[in-house]
Amino acid sequence: MWHATVLTLYPDLFPGPLDASVLGRGRADGLWSLDTVNIRDFSDNKYGSVDDTPAGGGAGLVMRADILSQAIDSVPRNDRPILCLSPRGAPLTQARAQALSEGPGLIALCGRFEGFDERIFEARQVEEVSIGDFVLAGGEIAAMAMIEACVRLIPKVLGSASSLGEESFEDGLLEYPQYTRPREFEGRAIPDVLLSGDHQKIADWRREQRQEITRTRRPDLYERFQINGPIRRDKNKEPK
Repeated sequence: MWHATVLTLYPDLFPGPLDASVLGRGRADGLWSLDTVNIRDFSDNKYGSVDDTPAGGGAGLVMRADILSQAIDSVPRNDRPILCLSPRGAPLTQARAQALSEGPGLIALCGRFEGFDERIFEARQVEEVSIGDFVLAGGEIAAMAMIEACVRLIPKVLGSASSLGEESFEDGLLEYPQYTRPREFEGRAIPDVLLSGDHQKIADWRREQRQEITRTRRPDLYERFQINGPIRRDKNKEPK
């Protein structure tokens, strides 16, 4: 079973949205699991503090490596990567989420304050991962986003694997526009091609839309697509 462990100062935030809708049903059905570790449990003082002033001076407080290491060591690793949510980390991509979903799970380390004592990264082989070029007050929301990105790719969590095939990023392009009833909404009609019943024309239209949307909204992705072509993923894997 795919298993996520979250090390955090605020374990009560979990599972939060991860327990809603199909993700929650998947957890209840035993398709994946989640537990938390309260980093404060490893504090060495009666106040439960886990941080100290930064060496060399400066604003804020830094989470201590000795306390973080004890929290990390309390968790069975079981070949799971330890991922620290950090704006300076490598971007979390759909390809990385796919790879993580195919493994045993992950251990998410959530920070607060000014961040972590740098020594923890090498001492415990902690990898920094970013969900975007912005800063949050803590890593918990980012951890939820990372876990959701992985969990929804686990076989049977979403019910139908075919629903994943043409999503944004799956082959390097963004998703095409979607429509449903009513046929007209405030003077705006569903494109005629989608009501034509001609499956080839619909497929062609959707492919063109995907390329145009990617070209205008994410020229970086489009340039990569032009150079490398579609990303190939193995969609024929049997669920374990």
